[in-house]
Amino acid sequence: MKLTPAILPSLGYFVHIAQHRSFTKAAAEMEVTRAALSQQLKSLETQLNVRLLNRTTRDISLTDEGQHLFDVLLPAFRAMQRGLEATQEAQVEPSGLIRINTSRVAARLLIEPNLSEFLALYPKLKIELMMNEGFSNIVAEGADVGIRMGKSLDEHMVAVPVTPNLEMAIVGSPDYFEKHGVPQSPEDLMQHNCLAYRFTTSGAIDKWSFSKPKHADESVVFEPNGNATFNDDESMIQAALQGVGLIQHIDLCVRKHLAEGRLVRVLKDWCKPFSGFYIYVPSRAQMPAKTRALIDFLLEKRQGLETQNIAR
Repeated sequence: MKLTPAILPSLGYFVHIAQHRSFTKAAAEMEVTRAALSQQLKSLETQLNVRLLNRTTRDISLTDEGQHLFDVLLPAFRAMQRGLEATQEAQVEPSGLIRINTSRVAARLLIEPNLSEFLALYPKLKIELMMNEGFSNIVAEGADVGIRMGKSLDEHMVAVPVTPNLEMAIVGSPDYFEKHGVPQSPEDLMQHNCLAYRFTTSGAIDKWSFSKPKHADESVVFEPNGNATFNDDESMIQAALQGVGLIQHIDLCVRKHLAEGRLVRVLKDWCKPFSGFYIYVPSRAQMPAKTRALIDFLLEKRQGLETQNIAR
């Protein structure tokens, strides 16, 4: 006989009866009537075409067939019980594996600098970073959460901002500007070595967009055409630090170098703020504790980023 969904409840009732050797005790534990329990057992015996219990007015005992079935079912039901308990515990205490689908930039900005602190706070958690530059379906790819720029969010996802608004910053080394001068407008970039970033997903070059000061609705688009192109932002930053040329990058990603004076920002008035990074999940309903822990942690880190913004 095949195991079907219809027979599963009857098997559960049988295990409880066999454990207690009592219809009354089993019915009380399962919060059903004794008659309903008796009917379930009768249905199971009919489907199996075998007697499972010997019943008298005072006692209940298992037949040989009933004992064999009970011996097989009991470990399985105990394993299911442990699974249910572990699932409920995971809703209370963050535990297990959390898969994060993220771009490399977001990982370096939000996850990697805080990884040690986060895992120390939640020692029962494990993290898997799934690097993907393009927008992807986190449900189809088996991820628990995704981190992307706000403008890339799927309308069906629940999104929470984990950074303040961002700006694209045009930066170069002090040595570079000493040798080549400081551009005063995007048109001046034609005279500079502007290093390019190529998206790994589309293969397109990232164009530099500017908004005119006091005329935000008027924009200027510039395509960098310097002597180096990168598909890794850290390599691009290193080139700028060496004085190779100018780069465009998210302001938060070069903040440390700006504060240390290793890079200098230009054309700031031409760079309009835009929505920052969001963490997104499929639903707020029955959100796992591990997901809530990550969201709350990143929201706390966002407050620090906002304070740094004010201090700049």
